[in-house]
Amino acid sequence: MNDLGRILASQDIWYVLLALLTAAIISCVFTPLVKVLSVKYGAVDVPKDGRRMHDHPIPRMGGLAIFFGFLAAVLVFVPLDTEKKGMLLGAVIIVVLGVLDDKYALPAKPKFLVQIVAALIAVMAGNRIEVLSNPNIFSANEVWQLGWLSYPITVIWIVAITNAVNLIDGLDGLACGVSTISSATMLIIARLVSEQLDVEVMMAALVGACIGFLPYNFNPAKIFMGDTGSTFLGFIMATVSVNGMFKQYTIISFVVPFLMLGLPIFDVCFAVVRRVSHGQSPMQPDRGHVHHRLIDMGFSQKQAVGVLYVISAILGLSAVVLTTGGAARAMLFLVAMGVAVAVAWRVFLVGPSGEGDEPDKKDGSGEQGEDKRDG
Repeated sequence: MNDLGRILASQDIWYVLLALLTAAIISCVFTPLVKVLSVKYGAVDVPKDGRRMHDHPIPRMGGLAIFFGFLAAVLVFVPLDTEKKGMLLGAVIIVVLGVLDDKYALPAKPKFLVQIVAALIAVMAGNRIEVLSNPNIFSANEVWQLGWLSYPITVIWIVAITNAVNLIDGLDGLACGVSTISSATMLIIARLVSEQLDVEVMMAALVGACIGFLPYNFNPAKIFMGDTGSTFLGFIMATVSVNGMFKQYTIISFVVPFLMLGLPIFDVCFAVVRRVSHGQSPMQPDRGHVHHRLIDMGFSQKQAVGVLYVISAILGLSAVVLTTGGAARAMLFLVAMGVAVAVAWRVFLVGPSGEGDEPDKKDGSGEQGEDKRDG
């Protein structure tokens, strides 16, 4: 029986699908209620300058609906051990921080510190990258034992992915759609390779919560998920990946997490390099993100989001393919990725004219804009 047939024949798949459906329904039902709450609370994105593409106030606390959908499904379908309790407690802190940020536009440094605290709570509860596969297939050591380094490395991973997803939240439906694809990829890989039912159910819940919210978030968006949603999605995907993908001690596990979350990782890495190369702070807002580049190339918001969906799906499919292949295929793919990075450097970092970025150009963000997201 092939992989697809084995998946459909398993009774667990219906359990996973039920979790997905539950999260989707709750998220969809709660979104209009959260929209009303956002207006009443004052968490509304008002286009006060030329950095916004929308021309009317839009509520921006929609991530609460995603959180409620995910939380309800997890509480019903997933047994809560210490690791999962730590993850959920950290997620609650991230959501509360996001709600306050959507209301008051908090400074970057306090937000960063709170994110570290949330990540530490998850890590201390047992969500740690304790062993990494050695990418050098010629080495006698198949794995790297991290020891005490597992704590800072895992915290860095969680905080980095949390902010990476936040940074791509610049067009209607972009971050939510990309997170849906990444979560679905993680779900499929967990099903095919590791067969970790808890990971499958949590990712199914996240996919469902995003699907329930997306109809309200597509261009033209009726509500934005704001930092409440984008940081929550990044935090959950980063934490679950620690328990799912990094637990597989093969060369594939070293590559797969970076492919599943490839688009936000790529964007944040190039943002840091780009800003530092221009003598700016890494937190300095600019108009050089991938979605900005696509808008500047003449794409509409819907077209730019569609292009990035396709890129994210290709990366996700590549991750799935690699999990069913061997080390040789992984190394070949890494070489191809190196070539792709070189091309991307030329297109997205240097720019078509070779003159670098123009940070002062009008922001094409469909949501809150770089002045808020990047601190």
